[in-house]
Amino acid sequence: MNTKKIIPHLWFDNAAEDAARLYTSLVPESGVGAVSRYGKAGFDVHGQRAGTAMNVQMHLGGQPMMALNGGPRFHPTPAVSYFLNINDRAALDRAWKELGAGGQIHMPLDAYPWAPRYGWLDDRWGVSWQLALGDPAQTRGQVMTPMLLFTGTQAGQAEAALAHYTGIFPESGLEGILRHDGSGADAAGSVMHAQFQLAGQTFMAGDSALEHAYTFTEANSFVVFCDDQAEIDHYWHALSAVPEAERCGWLKDRFGLSWQIIPRNLPQLLSSPDPKAMETFLGMGRIDIAALERAAT
Repeated sequence: MNTKKIIPHLWFDNAAEDAARLYTSLVPESGVGAVSRYGKAGFDVHGQRAGTAMNVQMHLGGQPMMALNGGPRFHPTPAVSYFLNINDRAALDRAWKELGAGGQIHMPLDAYPWAPRYGWLDDRWGVSWQLALGDPAQTRGQVMTPMLLFTGTQAGQAEAALAHYTGIFPESGLEGILRHDGSGADAAGSVMHAQFQLAGQTFMAGDSALEHAYTFTEANSFVVFCDDQAEIDHYWHALSAVPEAERCGWLKDRFGLSWQIIPRNLPQLLSSPDPKAMETFLGMGRIDIAALERAAT
């Protein structure tokens, strides 16, 4: 059973299984887990063909991720990337080659002041990855670490976001921060790179005032697993800032980042043979566990 509190969630258009198989083939101690499918137990909610994967669970180097086939509505952007810290050069080079096939390179694989071998790219589905040759101990043993880039109107807001998030989740705090010196587009003192903890998990963040054609989208979100209604209410009220984005446990915070606040037993509740369970869920913003349990039984 997954015990992590916060799980990165990727949105695809009919490619979730292919992506999961590729990602897990590139990192040791990885694998694809449970797969729920459309057309069963009332899951046909995105116009997908019956039998098509809906949610795919996976883990990369022990770090869980989830993928959804949700259709063409949302697309990932480099505002959220996934930093892979790999300590084997051959494995790093293979991952770079496989992820880069049909993708787009932001920074070529090369030596940089912060790493002997590093590169940044988007894969063929638009999911953004940063790869570095290094020891995962630098990220508290995490092979895969989410990175948040605050761009456009959000540039310069990274430090405020870190303070907001670390004030909401337990076992949280700032591990370290490097600041812009003002010689470039970013204001002096804004965040060049920060590493921080949320619920005991490592994340990264930074500001970029350069011209970018992207910001946060729902295609990169973070699932927060809750044990009871009180937890759901706590995170929902602390994070949600865009009422029109509230649907089926999804919300958007004041920085534009998307979260899913859900009970751990949601898959079991939605697996009820009674379609009323799914109908009730689809009509919710904030999840009401008791209402779902009544519908499921």
